[in-house]
Amino acid sequence: MQFFSVSDEVVSLPKGAWAKSHRINVCWQGRHITSLSQGEYRAYLFPVYTPQGFAVTTESPIDHPHHNSIWIGADHLHCHLPFSSHDYEEATYNFYVNEVFQGRAAGRILSVSVEHKEVSETHLQITQTLNWQGPNEWGMPQGRILAIETRTINIHPGEIANLIDIRSQLRPTDWDLRIGPTRHAYFGVRMSEALRVTTGAKLIDSANRSGGMEITGQVSDWVDCSGMIATSRSAGIALFAYPSCAGEPWFVSDWGILTVNPLRQQGKMLCQNEKLDLAVRVVVHDGDAQQAEIAKLYQSFRQELTSQHNNKIHRKKSKSVS
Repeated sequence: MQFFSVSDEVVSLPKGAWAKSHRINVCWQGRHITSLSQGEYRAYLFPVYTPQGFAVTTESPIDHPHHNSIWIGADHLHCHLPFSSHDYEEATYNFYVNEVFQGRAAGRILSVSVEHKEVSETHLQITQTLNWQGPNEWGMPQGRILAIETRTINIHPGEIANLIDIRSQLRPTDWDLRIGPTRHAYFGVRMSEALRVTTGAKLIDSANRSGGMEITGQVSDWVDCSGMIATSRSAGIALFAYPSCAGEPWFVSDWGILTVNPLRQQGKMLCQNEKLDLAVRVVVHDGDAQQAEIAKLYQSFRQELTSQHNNKIHRKKSKSVS
């Protein structure tokens, strides 16, 4: 590729040893943007850098070690297992916490393939295939592959902000699934220690609300968390919801969690021929929300969505005419 590079991170190990985790580094013109990381329980983006090179997320904080930087997960995943022609039993899993959580066994989200394409000088598209795999169990010693996710990550580097679009398409395998309702889903961001309200950062939304108590449960166009990342230098992250997640109340906190979760109030039934299709834009920026012009970036985002919608209608009309 001419402008981007996507390469495995090399870990020096003794002969015969192998790394339990895996990381693929993504760079643009020699500048590290992020890495696709595979941990024991899930795949996630870490580290995540601003254009000026500041890391703004944390990988596994001591209070919530399952908050892996920018990640996808879902608790309350129910699998309908038929045992006769008319009846089924329900197996329950969590794909959020790294251990049994409230009686639900922990599953793993494992990347099985990664493809990438340089679309333009400032656009890289990455496509991951991931297995949502349950734990070892009697009769299924390797764990059931309950669903297969196609995760498309579009990266647009910039001078003030790097835009990262994440689209998750989740399809059941051999069994019908039900996800949620649950407060532990779907897109999560965990800010670094310096970028928490409790340590002096600022958490705001597009309606000029501030702090976790004011923003959580409210609906607004965007939410942003930013603060001093180094001496006299500020940075942060903003979240924009695509239409598949729009209109949902935020859940954010002063201790550094930002979530986009359309499964909080109502669960989703997924039959074998259906899919859960959700997307979010992550804006990783230098400066605070005003300096990064988050409101202006959101308006550009809305214009992109309108243009995409109009182009889709135009293509449909062209096909019908032909």
